[in-house]
Amino acid sequence: MEQHTPVTIDNYLDSHYIHRSNWLRAAVLGANDGIISVSSLAIGIAAASVTREPIVLATVASVVAGALSMAAGEYVSVSSQTDTEKADIEREKIELAAMPEQELQILAQIYEQRGLKKETAMQVAKELTEKDALGTHVRDELGINEISQANPIQAAFASGASFTAGGILPLLVVFLAPVKGMEYWLYGFTILFLIILGAISAKTGGSSIPKAIMRITIWGTIAMALSALVGYLFGVNV
Repeated sequence: MEQHTPVTIDNYLDSHYIHRSNWLRAAVLGANDGIISVSSLAIGIAAASVTREPIVLATVASVVAGALSMAAGEYVSVSSQTDTEKADIEREKIELAAMPEQELQILAQIYEQRGLKKETAMQVAKELTEKDALGTHVRDELGINEISQANPIQAAFASGASFTAGGILPLLVVFLAPVKGMEYWLYGFTILFLIILGAISAKTGGSSIPKAIMRITIWGTIAMALSALVGYLFGVNV
């Protein structure tokens, strides 16, 4: 007889992609920035250079500095979001203690706006308030939940590590490709890297793969083309 796995709320929620949104956003942003920014810099230097050393030096420096900058920036940004969330939660605690009836009415109005009848909305608000007043208001009034709640350390690590992983790819091209015409090698391989990244991120997030590839490739091409133009216009042979 065929056995079926019992359906639970945890299993149901785990099957959705939104639970990956926090770390996936930081990881894709980091890898995309690593590939494009490091490649763009390398292309700009390669367009004005006749030797490999300055291209390698600039590319390595770009990977290290970019990874640290991404991690620090993501940590500060997400920490600010966390501080705001905590401040709102503390304010909600005070409001629940000072004016519970008004807060109950607000909660009922929220449910009514979502489609419940007035009596049903009030009943739901009362039952949820009895179970966990603060948690209910944090989730339904403030819109803060486990999925959207920020994690600074996780976001910083994901951004820094993914930037490094993305930046290493054009660095390998700089080491292996011939100096003459290196900018074309970089452009070709970078487009390939971006296509792979777009496909992986779309697959992981459950979104359209062709759309993700087109979006990431177009913007990457624009960035690299402008960098190469700067290298040709303002660079000097080194």
